[in-house]
Amino acid sequence: MNTKAEGDAMVRVVNLYKSFGAIEVLRGINFDVARGEVVCIIGPSGSGKSTLLRCINLLETAQKGHIYIDGQPIGFSVNSDGTHVRAKEKEINLVRTEIGMVFQQFNLWPHKSALGNIIEGPVVVRNIPREEAIAAATALLDKVGLTDKALSYPETLSGGQQQRVAIARALAMEPKIMLFDEVTSALDPELVKEVLDVMKQLASEGMTMLVVTHEMGFAHEVADRVLFMDEGVVVEEGHPNVLLRQPKNERTRKFLHAVLGK
Repeated sequence: MNTKAEGDAMVRVVNLYKSFGAIEVLRGINFDVARGEVVCIIGPSGSGKSTLLRCINLLETAQKGHIYIDGQPIGFSVNSDGTHVRAKEKEINLVRTEIGMVFQQFNLWPHKSALGNIIEGPVVVRNIPREEAIAAATALLDKVGLTDKALSYPETLSGGQQQRVAIARALAMEPKIMLFDEVTSALDPELVKEVLDVMKQLASEGMTMLVVTHEMGFAHEVADRVLFMDEGVVVEEGHPNVLLRQPKNERTRKFLHAVLGK
């Protein structure tokens, strides 16, 4: 049962709409993620899950609605008269440093070692001294089980190892929240566990996490809450023991039957 305090939202999404041309991808999304909460988002392909994460990270701009991180509006500011105006690019980039995101594809810089990938953000964006960044990156590599791969380049790493480097790179910016977008979908089955184990560790340490996933076992074990999305709306949400085992909505039941076979 989710015991996170109400009103202590790290993420708040309010009436979010996003379209690509005539196609409505998000149609009035509303939900909160409490500080330290792990929320998994499940649903069929094309339901808007990845677009939602990209809007939260400001990689996409919603046509309507608002997003708050740790109580602060992102992507916009509020004038004294209550009107909303788009934030300046510098402000948007600053917000992005507080939101870690890991994608389906690893997106590592191929010309940099694992260590080089991890220290790039802290050194270039946060102006952290290189020696300090290297020490922190070394600790993160140890955290994700890749101490011996510090000087290895992406092409020499397995998919699971690259994804763990990508997680370490996101953590190096000391984000307030981590977003994961189907991070195991591009991995061979035998490599999935090593990535999920890192994510489980982060959850146990109290990291606020919003996870788009098709790994129902992970969602059941780790999530405080599960959201089921379809056709751009949150159809149903609840504790994983309830939503994954006794969903109330017929659409949720059909999806889980197709995925789990029961």
